[in-house]
Amino acid sequence: SGIVLVAINPYEQLPIYEQDVIYAYSGQNMGDMDPHIFAVAEEAYKQMARSVKNQSIIVSGESGAGKTVSAKYAMRFFATVGGSASETNIEAKVLASSPIMEAIGNAKTTRNDNSSRFGKYIQIGFDKRYHIIGANMRTYLLEKSRVVFQAEDERNYHIFYQLCASSSLPEFKDLGLSKCWHIPVLCW
Repeated sequence: SGIVLVAINPYEQLPIYEQDVIYAYSGQNMGDMDPHIFAVAEEAYKQMARSVKNQSIIVSGESGAGKTVSAKYAMRFFATVGGSASETNIEAKVLASSPIMEAIGNAKTTRNDNSSRFGKYIQIGFDKRYHIIGANMRTYLLEKSRVVFQAEDERNYHIFYQLCASSSLPEFKDLGLSKCWHIPVLCW
């Protein structure tokens, strides 16, 4: 294991993830500046270029800790220092690549109204000049228990509520959703 960063989700936007902060951390050595997700991303990027070997950043935490947002900031850093931020907006493309997956894999929890109930493995490809050329996102460990049980004030996966809310549409007639449970549905 290499560097460990403990980050806390402040549950509000702070000006510590702006473009100028990315440039401030770019090219710096670990420890020269305050601990930051950009410092971890810079070290991984530098090690990839220096050793010409794959690098990994593991983002872990409990529900609502800000894992998806931290991964998004790391990808924004790579896109910016890799010279492809304005061309591709890679982090937006990777994270928004599958709205269906979000509906199937996200649910309301007591800590987060749109909590991801699965793990994500994001692989970013770089060319020989270390510019991003593509990305792939895989999901794993879908929380299957949520299908049959939810704690108080929590919900099943969004897709079930979306299907029930749409049960009267003609294209859903053959799905047999007319006998949907009478459950409250959030408007999207």
